[in-house]
Amino acid sequence: MVALLIVLRLLLYGAKPTKTLGWLLTIFTIPVGGVLLYILLGRNRRKNKLLKLEIPFLQASKDRLVNQKFSDNGYNEKLVTLIQKNCNFPLTDNNKIEPLKNGRITFESIFRALTEAKVQIHLQYYIFEEGELANRLLALFEEKIASGVKIRMIYDGVGSFSLSKKYVNKLINIGVEIYQFLPFKFGRFLRSINYRNHRKIIVVDSIVAFTGGINISDKYLKGDLNLGKWHDMHLRIEGKAAEHLDFVFASDWYLVSQKKLKSILKPKTTIDKRGDKLVQIASGGPDDDFPILEQVYFTIINSAERYLYITNPYIIPSRAILQALETASLSGVDVRLLISENIDNKIVGWCVRSYFETLLKSGIKIYLFPDGFLHSKLIVSDDAIATIGTANLDERSFEQNYEVNALIYDSSIAKSLRKDFLKDSNISTLLSYSEHINRPWVDKLKEGIGKIFSPIL
Repeated sequence: MVALLIVLRLLLYGAKPTKTLGWLLTIFTIPVGGVLLYILLGRNRRKNKLLKLEIPFLQASKDRLVNQKFSDNGYNEKLVTLIQKNCNFPLTDNNKIEPLKNGRITFESIFRALTEAKVQIHLQYYIFEEGELANRLLALFEEKIASGVKIRMIYDGVGSFSLSKKYVNKLINIGVEIYQFLPFKFGRFLRSINYRNHRKIIVVDSIVAFTGGINISDKYLKGDLNLGKWHDMHLRIEGKAAEHLDFVFASDWYLVSQKKLKSILKPKTTIDKRGDKLVQIASGGPDDDFPILEQVYFTIINSAERYLYITNPYIIPSRAILQALETASLSGVDVRLLISENIDNKIVGWCVRSYFETLLKSGIKIYLFPDGFLHSKLIVSDDAIATIGTANLDERSFEQNYEVNALIYDSSIAKSLRKDFLKDSNISTLLSYSEHINRPWVDKLKEGIGKIFSPIL
Protein backbone atom coordinates (compact mmCIF):
# COMPACT_ATOMS: atom_id res chain seq x y z
CA MET A 1 0.00 0.00 0.00
CA VAL A 2 2.83 2.41 0.91
CA ALA A 3 4.65 1.55 -2.32
CA LEU A 4 1.47 2.24 -4.32
CA LEU A 5 1.02 5.65 -2.67
CA ILE A 6 4.64 6.53 -3.46
CA VAL A 7 4.19 5.50 -7.09
CA LEU A 8 1.11 7.74 -7.36
CA ARG A 9 3.05 10.58 -5.74
CA LEU A 10 5.91 10.16 -8.20
CA LEU A 11 3.52 10.24 -11.16
CA LEU A 12 1.76 13.32 -9.84
CA TYR A 13 4.70 15.34 -8.52
CA GLY A 14 7.88 13.91 -10.04
CA ALA A 15 9.82 16.93 -11.29
CA LYS A 16 12.31 15.16 -13.57
CA PRO A 17 11.38 12.19 -15.79
CA THR A 18 14.80 10.53 -15.34
CA LYS A 19 14.55 10.73 -11.56
CA THR A 20 10.96 9.54 -11.57
CA LEU A 21 11.85 6.54 -13.72
CA GLY A 22 14.85 5.78 -11.51
CA TRP A 23 12.76 5.77 -8.36
CA LEU A 24 10.01 3.67 -9.96
CA LEU A 25 12.58 1.04 -10.96
CA THR A 26 14.09 1.12 -7.47
CA ILE A 27 10.73 0.64 -5.78
CA PHE A 28 9.69 -2.20 -8.08
CA THR A 29 13.03 -4.04 -7.93
CA ILE A 30 13.72 -3.50 -4.20
CA PRO A 31 10.23 -3.23 -2.68
CA VAL A 32 11.06 -2.60 0.98
CA GLY A 33 14.49 -1.02 0.57
CA GLY A 34 13.30 1.09 -2.33
CA VAL A 35 10.44 2.56 -0.30
CA LEU A 36 12.80 3.43 2.57
CA LEU A 37 15.33 4.99 0.21
CA TYR A 38 12.63 7.11 -1.39
CA ILE A 39 11.34 8.35 1.97
CA LEU A 40 14.90 9.14 2.98
CA LEU A 41 16.24 10.71 -0.20
CA GLY A 42 13.69 10.99 -2.95
CA ARG A 43 10.75 13.15 -1.95
CA ASN A 44 10.06 16.40 -3.77
CA ARG A 45 10.34 18.94 -0.97
CA ARG A 46 9.28 21.79 -3.28
CA LYS A 47 5.78 20.29 -3.28
CA ASN A 48 5.74 19.86 0.49
CA LYS A 49 7.02 23.06 2.01
CA LEU A 50 8.64 23.24 5.43
CA LEU A 51 8.67 26.99 5.70
CA LYS A 52 6.19 29.73 4.88
CA LEU A 53 7.10 33.09 6.37
CA GLU A 54 5.83 36.35 4.97
CA ILE A 55 8.17 39.31 5.49
CA PRO A 56 6.18 42.45 4.73
CA PHE A 57 9.20 44.69 4.34
CA LEU A 58 10.70 42.49 1.68
CA GLN A 59 7.42 42.55 -0.21
CA ALA A 60 7.48 46.34 -0.03
CA SER A 61 11.11 46.56 -1.09
CA LYS A 62 10.66 45.65 -4.75
CA ASP A 63 10.87 49.26 -5.85
CA ARG A 64 14.40 49.62 -4.45
CA LEU A 65 16.02 48.15 -7.55
CA VAL A 66 19.03 50.29 -8.44
CA ASN A 67 18.61 50.51 -12.22
CA GLN A 68 21.01 53.34 -12.95
CA LYS A 69 24.15 51.51 -11.90
CA PHE A 70 24.03 48.39 -14.07
CA SER A 71 27.21 47.64 -16.00
CA ASP A 72 27.27 48.28 -19.74
CA ASN A 73 27.05 44.61 -20.73
CA GLY A 74 23.42 44.57 -19.59
CA TYR A 75 23.22 41.05 -18.20
CA ASN A 76 23.28 42.14 -14.57
CA GLU A 77 19.75 43.49 -14.89
CA LYS A 78 18.43 40.03 -15.77
CA LEU A 79 20.27 38.45 -12.84
CA VAL A 80 19.07 41.09 -10.38
CA THR A 81 15.48 40.62 -11.53
CA LEU A 82 15.78 36.82 -11.29
CA ILE A 83 16.97 36.97 -7.68
CA GLN A 84 14.41 39.57 -6.66
CA LYS A 85 11.52 37.57 -8.10
CA ASN A 86 12.73 34.37 -6.43
CA CYS A 87 13.93 35.69 -3.08
CA ASN A 88 12.31 39.13 -2.75
CA PHE A 89 15.76 40.56 -2.06
CA PRO A 90 16.37 43.73 -4.11
CA LEU A 91 19.77 44.98 -5.13
CA THR A 92 21.32 47.16 -2.42
CA ASP A 93 23.83 49.96 -2.80
CA ASN A 94 26.23 51.76 -0.45
CA ASN A 95 27.66 48.54 0.99
CA LYS A 96 31.21 48.01 2.22
CA ILE A 97 32.66 44.67 1.11
CA GLU A 98 35.77 42.84 2.28
CA PRO A 99 36.64 39.39 0.87
CA LEU A 100 38.34 37.33 3.59
CA LYS A 101 40.66 34.57 2.47
CA ASN A 102 41.32 31.72 4.91
CA GLY A 103 40.34 31.11 8.50
CA ARG A 104 42.72 33.21 10.56
CA ILE A 105 41.92 36.46 8.73
CA THR A 106 38.20 35.62 8.76
CA PHE A 107 37.96 34.92 12.48
CA GLU A 108 40.01 37.98 13.39
CA SER A 109 37.43 40.07 11.52
CA ILE A 110 34.50 38.14 13.01
CA PHE A 111 35.69 38.55 16.60
CA ARG A 112 36.31 42.27 16.10
CA ALA A 113 32.72 42.68 14.87
CA LEU A 114 31.27 40.55 17.67
CA THR A 115 33.16 42.59 20.27
CA GLU A 116 31.53 45.77 18.93
CA ALA A 117 27.96 44.37 19.11
CA LYS A 118 25.57 46.61 21.01
CA VAL A 119 22.10 45.11 20.49
CA GLN A 120 22.10 41.58 19.07
CA ILE A 121 24.19 38.85 17.49
CA HIS A 122 22.70 36.26 15.16
CA LEU A 123 24.72 33.28 13.97
CA GLN A 124 23.99 30.01 12.22
CA TYR A 125 26.38 27.35 10.99
CA TYR A 126 26.25 24.02 9.26
CA ILE A 127 29.34 22.85 11.20
CA PHE A 128 29.95 24.13 14.71
CA GLU A 129 32.75 22.14 16.33
CA GLU A 130 34.11 22.42 19.85
CA GLY A 131 37.65 23.62 20.29
CA GLU A 132 39.63 26.84 20.56
CA LEU A 133 37.20 28.90 18.46
CA ALA A 134 34.12 27.56 20.22
CA ASN A 135 35.65 28.35 23.63
CA ARG A 136 36.54 31.88 22.54
CA LEU A 137 32.97 32.38 21.36
CA LEU A 138 31.57 31.07 24.63
CA ALA A 139 33.67 33.52 26.65
CA LEU A 140 32.80 36.44 24.36
CA PHE A 141 29.10 35.58 24.40
CA GLU A 142 29.07 35.56 28.18
CA GLU A 143 30.66 39.00 28.22
CA LYS A 144 28.27 40.45 25.62
CA ILE A 145 25.15 39.01 27.26
CA ALA A 146 26.25 40.56 30.58
CA SER A 147 26.32 43.93 28.79
CA GLY A 148 22.78 43.44 27.46
CA VAL A 149 23.40 42.03 23.98
CA LYS A 150 20.87 39.40 22.80
CA ILE A 151 22.45 36.34 21.16
CA ARG A 152 20.56 33.84 19.00
CA MET A 153 22.15 30.79 17.42
CA ILE A 154 21.16 27.97 15.02
CA TYR A 155 23.28 24.91 14.29
CA ASP A 156 22.53 22.08 11.88
CA GLY A 157 21.60 18.72 13.39
CA VAL A 158 23.78 16.73 10.97
CA GLY A 159 26.69 19.05 10.23
CA SER A 160 27.15 19.80 13.94
CA PHE A 161 26.42 16.27 15.10
CA SER A 162 29.61 16.21 17.20
CA LEU A 163 28.59 19.30 19.20
CA SER A 164 28.13 18.03 22.75
CA LYS A 165 25.11 18.62 24.92
CA LYS A 166 27.49 19.86 27.58
CA TYR A 167 28.67 22.73 25.39
CA VAL A 168 25.12 23.56 24.28
CA ASN A 169 24.03 23.68 27.94
CA LYS A 170 26.88 26.10 28.67
CA LEU A 171 25.53 28.39 25.97
CA ILE A 172 22.01 28.11 27.36
CA ASN A 173 23.21 28.76 30.91
CA ILE A 174 24.89 32.05 29.98
CA GLY A 175 21.75 33.18 28.15
CA VAL A 176 22.25 32.25 24.50
CA GLU A 177 18.97 31.37 22.80
CA ILE A 178 19.91 28.34 20.71
CA TYR A 179 18.08 25.88 18.44
CA GLN A 180 19.11 22.90 16.38
CA PHE A 181 17.99 22.82 12.74
CA LEU A 182 15.91 19.68 12.04
CA PRO A 183 17.30 17.61 14.93
CA PHE A 184 17.22 13.82 14.99
CA LYS A 185 13.80 12.88 16.31
CA PHE A 186 11.88 9.63 16.14
CA GLY A 187 9.19 9.86 13.48
CA ARG A 188 10.90 12.78 11.79
CA PHE A 189 14.28 11.22 11.05
CA LEU A 190 13.43 9.81 7.60
CA ARG A 191 11.56 12.96 6.58
CA SER A 192 14.29 15.43 7.47
CA ILE A 193 17.71 13.73 7.38
CA ASN A 194 18.36 14.64 3.73
CA TYR A 195 17.45 18.35 4.08
CA ARG A 196 20.15 20.34 5.81
CA ASN A 197 20.91 23.97 6.55
CA HIS A 198 24.29 24.54 4.90
CA ARG A 199 24.29 28.30 5.52
CA LYS A 200 27.05 30.10 7.42
CA ILE A 201 25.84 33.48 8.65
CA ILE A 202 26.80 35.93 11.36
CA VAL A 203 24.95 39.25 11.62
CA VAL A 204 25.84 41.91 14.20
CA ASP A 205 23.17 44.53 14.94
CA SER A 206 21.69 44.01 11.44
CA ILE A 207 24.52 46.15 10.04
CA VAL A 208 27.65 43.98 9.78
CA ALA A 209 27.41 40.43 8.44
CA PHE A 210 29.58 37.50 7.37
CA THR A 211 28.89 34.63 5.01
CA GLY A 212 30.86 32.23 2.83
CA GLY A 213 32.36 28.77 3.08
CA ILE A 214 34.04 28.88 6.50
CA ASN A 215 32.47 26.98 9.41
CA ILE A 216 33.26 27.18 13.13
CA SER A 217 36.10 24.67 13.26
CA ASP A 218 39.69 24.76 14.47
CA LYS A 219 40.84 23.12 11.23
CA TYR A 220 40.67 26.58 9.66
CA LEU A 221 43.38 27.65 12.10
CA LYS A 222 45.41 24.48 12.63
CA GLY A 223 44.73 22.44 9.52
CA ASP A 224 43.63 18.84 9.24
CA LEU A 225 45.68 15.72 9.99
CA ASN A 226 44.52 14.05 6.76
CA LEU A 227 44.09 16.98 4.38
CA GLY A 228 46.50 19.56 5.76
CA LYS A 229 45.74 23.28 5.54
CA TRP A 230 42.14 24.32 4.81
CA HIS A 231 41.74 27.17 2.31
CA ASP A 232 38.43 28.98 2.07
CA MET A 233 36.80 32.28 1.13
CA HIS A 234 34.48 34.30 3.33
CA LEU A 235 32.91 37.75 3.03
CA ARG A 236 32.40 40.68 5.38
CA ILE A 237 29.42 42.84 4.42
CA GLU A 238 28.57 46.16 6.02
CA GLY A 239 25.38 47.95 5.01
CA LYS A 240 21.90 47.17 3.74
CA ALA A 241 22.88 43.76 2.37
CA ALA A 242 23.82 42.72 5.92
CA GLU A 243 20.24 43.43 6.97
CA HIS A 244 19.01 41.14 4.20
CA LEU A 245 21.24 38.36 5.56
CA ASP A 246 19.48 39.00 8.86
CA PHE A 247 16.17 38.36 7.09
CA VAL A 248 17.53 34.99 5.97
CA PHE A 249 18.40 34.25 9.58
CA ALA A 250 14.92 35.39 10.65
CA SER A 251 13.31 32.91 8.25
CA ASP A 252 15.41 30.05 9.61
CA TRP A 253 14.76 31.21 13.16
CA TYR A 254 11.04 31.02 12.55
CA LEU A 255 11.43 27.51 11.18
CA VAL A 256 13.33 26.21 14.23
CA SER A 257 11.58 28.21 16.96
CA GLN A 258 8.20 29.34 15.52
CA LYS A 259 9.14 32.84 16.70
CA LYS A 260 9.11 35.94 14.51
CA LEU A 261 11.93 38.40 15.05
CA LYS A 262 9.78 41.50 14.73
CA SER A 263 12.65 43.87 15.45
CA ILE A 264 14.35 43.07 12.13
CA LEU A 265 11.23 42.71 10.01
CA LYS A 266 10.82 46.48 9.81
CA PRO A 267 12.65 48.82 7.45
CA LYS A 268 15.59 50.64 9.01
CA THR A 269 16.00 54.17 7.73
CA THR A 270 19.07 55.06 9.81
CA ILE A 271 21.69 52.81 8.19
CA ASP A 272 24.44 55.17 7.06
CA LYS A 273 26.26 54.92 3.77
CA ARG A 274 28.93 52.34 4.51
CA GLY A 275 30.57 52.05 1.11
CA ASP A 276 29.92 52.14 -2.62
CA LYS A 277 29.35 48.48 -3.51
CA LEU A 278 26.26 46.96 -5.11
CA VAL A 279 25.35 43.69 -3.37
CA GLN A 280 22.39 41.32 -3.63
CA ILE A 281 21.62 38.36 -1.38
CA ALA A 282 20.37 35.12 -2.94
CA SER A 283 19.02 32.46 -0.60
CA GLY A 284 17.47 29.14 -1.55
CA GLY A 285 16.21 25.91 -0.07
CA PRO A 286 14.37 22.70 -0.90
CA ASP A 287 10.96 24.21 -0.19
CA ASP A 288 11.30 27.14 -2.59
CA ASP A 289 9.30 27.01 -5.81
CA PHE A 290 12.44 26.94 -7.97
CA PRO A 291 16.09 25.87 -7.49
CA ILE A 292 17.22 29.46 -6.98
CA LEU A 293 20.97 28.98 -6.61
CA GLU A 294 21.08 26.75 -9.68
CA GLN A 295 19.28 29.46 -11.65
CA VAL A 296 21.72 32.10 -10.36
CA TYR A 297 24.77 30.05 -11.37
CA PHE A 298 23.14 29.17 -14.71
CA THR A 299 22.53 32.85 -15.48
CA ILE A 300 26.07 33.91 -14.56
CA ILE A 301 27.54 31.14 -16.74
CA ASN A 302 25.31 31.91 -19.73
CA SER A 303 25.93 35.65 -19.43
CA ALA A 304 29.74 35.43 -19.40
CA GLU A 305 31.30 37.02 -22.47
CA ARG A 306 35.07 37.06 -21.86
CA TYR A 307 35.92 34.82 -18.91
CA LEU A 308 34.34 32.70 -16.21
CA TYR A 309 36.48 31.51 -13.28
CA ILE A 310 35.02 29.08 -10.74
CA THR A 311 36.56 27.86 -7.50
CA ASN A 312 34.65 25.03 -5.83
CA PRO A 313 35.61 21.64 -4.36
CA TYR A 314 32.31 19.96 -5.25
CA ILE A 315 31.60 20.53 -8.93
CA ILE A 316 29.03 17.82 -9.63
CA PRO A 317 26.96 19.73 -12.18
CA SER A 318 23.33 19.20 -13.00
CA ARG A 319 22.55 18.64 -16.67
CA ALA A 320 21.65 22.33 -17.07
CA ILE A 321 24.85 23.59 -15.43
CA LEU A 322 27.01 21.11 -17.36
CA GLN A 323 25.50 22.19 -20.67
CA ALA A 324 25.87 25.86 -19.76
CA LEU A 325 29.57 25.40 -18.95
CA GLU A 326 30.22 23.46 -22.15
CA THR A 327 28.30 25.99 -24.25
CA ALA A 328 30.17 28.94 -22.72
CA SER A 329 33.55 27.34 -23.43
CA LEU A 330 32.67 26.21 -26.96
CA SER A 331 31.42 29.72 -27.77
CA GLY A 332 34.78 31.27 -26.89
CA VAL A 333 34.49 32.17 -23.22
CA ASP A 334 37.63 31.45 -21.17
CA VAL A 335 36.17 28.99 -18.65
CA ARG A 336 38.45 27.80 -15.84
CA LEU A 337 37.73 25.59 -12.85
CA LEU A 338 39.92 25.50 -9.73
CA ILE A 339 39.29 22.34 -7.73
CA SER A 340 41.02 20.87 -4.71
CA GLU A 341 43.34 17.99 -5.60
CA ASN A 342 42.70 16.58 -2.12
CA ILE A 343 39.13 15.79 -1.12
CA ASP A 344 37.44 15.07 2.19
CA ASN A 345 35.29 12.24 0.80
CA LYS A 346 36.59 9.64 -1.65
CA ILE A 347 33.25 8.88 -3.30
CA VAL A 348 32.60 12.60 -3.77
CA GLY A 349 36.07 12.96 -5.26
CA TRP A 350 35.43 10.15 -7.74
CA CYS A 351 32.12 11.75 -8.71
CA VAL A 352 33.72 15.18 -9.26
CA ARG A 353 36.40 13.64 -11.48
CA SER A 354 33.81 11.70 -13.48
CA TYR A 355 32.87 14.99 -15.20
CA PHE A 356 36.43 16.01 -16.09
CA GLU A 357 36.55 14.26 -19.47
CA THR A 358 33.53 15.99 -20.97
CA LEU A 359 34.52 19.35 -19.43
CA LEU A 360 38.07 19.12 -20.80
CA LYS A 361 36.79 18.02 -24.21
CA SER A 362 34.77 21.23 -24.48
CA GLY A 363 37.91 23.29 -23.86
CA ILE A 364 37.41 24.11 -20.19
CA LYS A 365 40.67 24.44 -18.24
CA ILE A 366 40.74 22.45 -14.99
CA TYR A 367 43.32 23.22 -12.31
CA LEU A 368 43.96 20.93 -9.33
CA PHE A 369 45.01 22.87 -6.23
CA PRO A 370 47.64 20.81 -4.37
CA ASP A 371 48.15 22.61 -1.05
CA GLY A 372 45.79 21.06 1.52
CA PHE A 373 42.04 21.32 0.93
CA LEU A 374 40.44 24.13 -1.10
CA HIS A 375 36.87 24.64 0.18
CA SER A 376 35.98 28.05 -1.36
CA LYS A 377 32.73 28.61 -3.28
CA LEU A 378 33.53 31.45 -5.66
CA ILE A 379 32.60 32.58 -9.18
CA VAL A 380 34.01 35.68 -10.88
CA SER A 381 33.25 36.79 -14.42
CA ASP A 382 34.14 39.54 -16.90
CA ASP A 383 35.61 41.88 -14.23
CA ALA A 384 31.97 42.76 -13.52
CA ILE A 385 30.41 40.29 -11.12
CA ALA A 386 31.39 37.86 -8.39
CA THR A 387 29.56 35.58 -6.01
CA ILE A 388 30.80 34.19 -2.70
CA GLY A 389 28.64 31.98 -0.54
CA THR A 390 27.80 28.54 0.72
CA ALA A 391 26.39 26.83 -2.39
CA ASN A 392 28.41 24.22 -4.24
CA LEU A 393 27.82 23.33 -7.90
CA ASP A 394 26.01 20.12 -7.11
CA GLU A 395 22.54 18.65 -6.82
CA ARG A 396 22.61 18.77 -3.02
CA SER A 397 23.12 22.53 -2.90
CA PHE A 398 20.52 23.10 -5.62
CA GLU A 399 17.81 20.73 -4.41
CA GLN A 400 18.32 19.62 -0.80
CA ASN A 401 20.25 22.20 1.22
CA TYR A 402 19.37 25.64 2.54
CA GLU A 403 22.07 27.88 1.05
CA VAL A 404 22.92 31.58 0.73
CA ASN A 405 25.22 33.54 -1.59
CA ALA A 406 26.16 37.18 -1.91
CA LEU A 407 26.28 38.62 -5.45
CA ILE A 408 28.72 41.53 -5.84
CA TYR A 409 28.28 43.78 -8.87
CA ASP A 410 31.58 45.63 -8.74
CA SER A 411 34.57 45.80 -11.09
CA SER A 412 37.26 46.40 -8.45
CA ILE A 413 36.15 43.40 -6.33
CA ALA A 414 35.88 41.20 -9.43
CA LYS A 415 39.37 42.17 -10.62
CA SER A 416 40.85 41.48 -7.19
CA LEU A 417 39.21 38.04 -7.02
CA ARG A 418 40.34 37.28 -10.59
CA LYS A 419 43.96 38.04 -9.64
CA ASP A 420 43.62 35.83 -6.59
CA PHE A 421 42.22 33.02 -8.75
CA LEU A 422 45.11 33.28 -11.20
CA LYS A 423 47.61 33.27 -8.36
CA ASP A 424 46.17 30.01 -7.01
CA SER A 425 46.06 28.58 -10.53
CA ASN A 426 49.77 29.25 -10.98
CA ILE A 427 50.63 26.85 -8.15
CA SER A 428 48.10 24.26 -9.34
CA THR A 429 48.28 21.43 -11.88
CA LEU A 430 46.61 22.12 -15.25
CA LEU A 431 44.98 18.94 -16.52
CA SER A 432 45.55 17.79 -20.08
CA TYR A 433 42.70 16.20 -22.03
CA SER A 434 45.02 13.80 -23.86
CA GLU A 435 46.64 12.63 -20.62
CA HIS A 436 43.34 12.45 -18.76
CA ILE A 437 41.59 10.15 -21.24
CA ASN A 438 44.51 7.72 -20.87
CA ARG A 439 44.12 7.46 -17.11
CA PRO A 440 44.05 3.92 -15.63
CA TRP A 441 40.81 1.95 -16.10
CA VAL A 442 40.63 1.52 -12.32
CA ASP A 443 40.24 5.29 -11.98
CA LYS A 444 37.52 5.28 -14.64
CA LEU A 445 35.69 2.52 -12.74
CA LYS A 446 35.87 4.49 -9.48
CA GLU A 447 34.52 7.57 -11.25
CA GLY A 448 31.64 5.54 -12.69
CA ILE A 449 30.76 4.28 -9.23
CA GLY A 450 30.94 7.81 -7.83
CA LYS A 451 28.72 9.21 -10.58
CA ILE A 452 25.93 6.80 -9.65
CA PHE A 453 25.65 8.58 -6.29
CA SER A 454 25.75 12.12 -7.73
CA PRO A 455 22.05 12.91 -7.02
CA ILE A 456 22.52 12.38 -3.26
CA LEU A 457 26.08 13.57 -2.65
